[in-house]
Amino acid sequence: MLLSQIYIRIGMLYLLLFFLISCDNINKNDPNHGKKLRQLNREQVSAFQLIIDSADVKGSILIYDPEKSLWLSNDFDWAAKGRLPASTFKIVNSIIAMETGVVEDDSTMFYWNGEKRRLPQWERDMSFRDAFHLSCVPCYQDVARRIGSERMNDYLAKFGYGNMKVDSSNIDVFWLQGDSEISQFGQIDFLYRFYSGELPIAERTHQLMKNMMVLEENEKYRISGKTGWSIRDGNNNGWFVGYLEKSGKVWFFATNVTPNEEFNMEMFPKIRKEITYTAFRRLGIL
Repeated sequence: MLLSQIYIRIGMLYLLLFFLISCDNINKNDPNHGKKLRQLNREQVSAFQLIIDSADVKGSILIYDPEKSLWLSNDFDWAAKGRLPASTFKIVNSIIAMETGVVEDDSTMFYWNGEKRRLPQWERDMSFRDAFHLSCVPCYQDVARRIGSERMNDYLAKFGYGNMKVDSSNIDVFWLQGDSEISQFGQIDFLYRFYSGELPIAERTHQLMKNMMVLEENEKYRISGKTGWSIRDGNNNGWFVGYLEKSGKVWFFATNVTPNEEFNMEMFPKIRKEITYTAFRRLGIL
């Protein structure tokens, strides 16, 4: 082979390498490298939009299949927009609480001081596990205050979790009001890294949190996650995030919806889960 031909082939290999590295602005020095890779393969699912419409809400169902590196949604623009995490932040808050020693484990008790609370179900002593599943806002506000804004920000930076605006003045409300935000893509990316053991946390914390997040388990599947509900400028916004495990496989999901004007708000606490379950049934997974 002529020397000139060798140089040409080497040049072509360099060009190919450059293209692969720079494609879609992805490179391994980018801290969002994994997140960008997981967002490349997308499929619009019209059936998801029918589910949203029939539920009388607006929003997006986002499901990620890591085995196929495939994202499924009815509205990827909606899924990319940041919103207050609301009570879905209890996943992160719980992890940081256990990592800092603010909470020992899921059996740590929270004692009610007798003061009136917004929901009657919060007006009792409860374990950390109960506080998570009952979404006890006063309990988690106490946890956040004990963590403090400095440690909270340190862990949020380590976790790469959304765009949280935290200081001493809003340490116990920043996930419920203000300018903090995370997208559906961000929620799933965090859950993926948590599930895969990629977060810089102790294995004990990892296992405790995995156990605490289980919402439903039977002989066919297990669903883990957390709901959330915020009200900003009079607008309701609802979340359901987590992952579904079945037959050795896992799918990650983040559903985000807002009710239409005539929506029956008594149904809002249930509709977020129902929409997600219906989406998995349409995919033939449930």
